[in-house]
Amino acid sequence: MGEIDKEQFGRFISRLRKEKGYTQKQLAERLYISDKAISKWERGLSMPDVSLLLPLAEVLGVTVTELLEGRQLEAEEQPDWGQVEALVQKAAAFPGDSEEKRKQERGKNILSFCLCWAAALALLLAAWATCQSMDFFFPGGLTLVLLCFLFGIYFIFFAKEQLPNYYDENRISAVSDGVFQMNLAGVSINNSNWPHILRAGRLWGCCGGIVLGALNLILRLWFPHLLQSLFVLQGILIAYLLALFMPIYIAAKKYE
Repeated sequence: MGEIDKEQFGRFISRLRKEKGYTQKQLAERLYISDKAISKWERGLSMPDVSLLLPLAEVLGVTVTELLEGRQLEAEEQPDWGQVEALVQKAAAFPGDSEEKRKQERGKNILSFCLCWAAALALLLAAWATCQSMDFFFPGGLTLVLLCFLFGIYFIFFAKEQLPNYYDENRISAVSDGVFQMNLAGVSINNSNWPHILRAGRLWGCCGGIVLGALNLILRLWFPHLLQSLFVLQGILIAYLLALFMPIYIAAKKYE
């Protein structure tokens, strides 16, 4: 087998994608990468990261060998394992852009988290300034803010981008990662829906503090009498929990 022809590889990817009826963006979403990466592959400018070869082959309905050969093989042309390994090693020689993409995404997530919580802190200070007392937040509100902050810290800084392989091989509905425990009854958590779970958790981890801070300030300024209602406070707690867990559950169920 000769060297991998990146242009032939790109044309093959493009043809298979169109036969499957995917746009570049749709294919990218299936692989959890950017559509710019797909465009680069199809134009022969880069090769996928080795870790993406198997999921890409599965999505396009071919073998990894056919993917790297840039053509569909007849039965008698199927190579032995030594030849397959040689092909994969050649593919690994081309730098993929998935690692760079992950670093960029991580940087964006951290920046978003810091900016959002700076805004949340400003809202907390504004609420304190309106009443000039330690009782500046509705009962239980600071606990919810703290929980939201801790969730954000986990999802942004500590959550693993990929689950162990046994999550894909078995039906598992719980994730245990140090002090973090999550159980989604009736849902199989795996590497298909985990990126979407992370996205939902990160979104709430960034925005939850702002939502709670703004809600508290509005209640303090215009509806202070509502803060005396146990029904209203219980409603806020229920709404908070639903806003946190429902997007995670829906994302997990949709992409399992």
